[in-house]
Amino acid sequence: MECVNATSLRRKSGQWGTQHLLPVRQNTPSGRDWGAPVFWKELDTSALMSILQAVRGTRDLLPPETELWNHIETTARKVFERYSFGEIRTPIFEDTLLFSRGVGEETDIVSKEMYTFTPEARIQGESTQSLTLRPENTAGVVRAYIEHQLGETGQLQKLYYIGPQFRRERPQRGRYRQFFQIGAEVIGPPSAGSESPLRDAEVLEMLATLLSELGITGWRLLLNSVGSATDRPRYVQVLRTALEPVVSRMCEDCQRRAVTNPLRVLDCKHPEDQPIIATLPRIWESLDEGSKEHFAAVCTALDACGVPYEHDHRLVRGLDYYTRTTFEFVYDEPGEGGLGSQNALLGGGRYDGLSEAIGGPKAPGIGFAIGEDRLVLVLEAQGSHTPQLAAAYVAPLGDRMNPAALALARELRATGLRAELGDGSFRLKKSFEAANKVARAIVILGEDEVASGILTVKHFASGEQFKVPRAQLAEKLASLPDPPTSN
Repeated sequence: MECVNATSLRRKSGQWGTQHLLPVRQNTPSGRDWGAPVFWKELDTSALMSILQAVRGTRDLLPPETELWNHIETTARKVFERYSFGEIRTPIFEDTLLFSRGVGEETDIVSKEMYTFTPEARIQGESTQSLTLRPENTAGVVRAYIEHQLGETGQLQKLYYIGPQFRRERPQRGRYRQFFQIGAEVIGPPSAGSESPLRDAEVLEMLATLLSELGITGWRLLLNSVGSATDRPRYVQVLRTALEPVVSRMCEDCQRRAVTNPLRVLDCKHPEDQPIIATLPRIWESLDEGSKEHFAAVCTALDACGVPYEHDHRLVRGLDYYTRTTFEFVYDEPGEGGLGSQNALLGGGRYDGLSEAIGGPKAPGIGFAIGEDRLVLVLEAQGSHTPQLAAAYVAPLGDRMNPAALALARELRATGLRAELGDGSFRLKKSFEAANKVARAIVILGEDEVASGILTVKHFASGEQFKVPRAQLAEKLASLPDPPTSN
């Protein structure tokens, strides 16, 4: 291999281009020598193209699409704050054992979908640790609750998070390998009321409020109880017995789940399996009186605040830590606006034993996660949000007006207005064309306008052109309406 300086990387013809080189450093017996010279090896074009594309199951989010994402997240933060939730930010990777113990070794997430790695030791004698990119965030939040001894406050902890999660699923509409979730958890010692069904109902009412404020209509809340830590094993045994004579006629996933995690059979989406699933015993029949009373109290509280729901006896969640209340908000709109058979917008439930399962104190809790990617699809289809235009596009007439245009744009932005800045090298026609794409109005700034302090403004939606004193410009621009939407 040839050792070269990066600045001398050129083709023999003297031009940058088609000979692509990859930097490689020499390894030494003690590891990679970061002080060694860089060697370069040739990289073929096909390999180069693969690194210039987002990895399968991921994608880039670009403007103006990110404006909708920011709108969702801003709305969520405002709603959460009204319910006294505070933000928590946990690492995007955790010790693998946290998920295998907390989520469940036999769940699809842990057994098939996690991104797990073991970094090499950097120094001799350093121990290695198996790490996993978080496939969900509840386990990490509960770990943080235990580590920072939040239970010792004696108060409920109401925490929300917004961020990426990672699962090696088959990419499909609304499902990615790096996906984004908005979630929240209510957790604390029993003495703080963490076991109360009122906590469940408050979380569900908050979610109904959030969807309403986002402008999402047509959702349905599905509600069920998977029982207590003693109810669930009893029902699992009943379910195993019922599955034995019929599971051979079901899909491969159901045959596997019947052995490893029978509850997940109820969540099967294969149409051919639905007649069999409809005949299986319901978990309600295995619940004790305490679990039934808890569920009834949740329903009574939802009735009192007018949140509609459906009792779905087949609803289960795919994580082992769930107890008692489980729920999903689903969206069934057909066509481009729908989410297909995987129609859940968000889901969650109660996890009264999770803290103890990973070595912490008794800390009952309830939480949820919203699939933000799927929320975006629904909002785009419903046209509930339109990109925001700038209040003004400042168009300088000639290069000499550029400094004055920057100063004017600064004035407008200081009042809270969104302003775009043109360039004096543009012809006036080009400035108008550019402004009409990004702003409600164009402000023309030439030598006469600077000298007189009277500015020329054109409002695109109405076609009206008018003069306005500079001191009144911001107020006038703020009053101009947006163009009518096409929806």
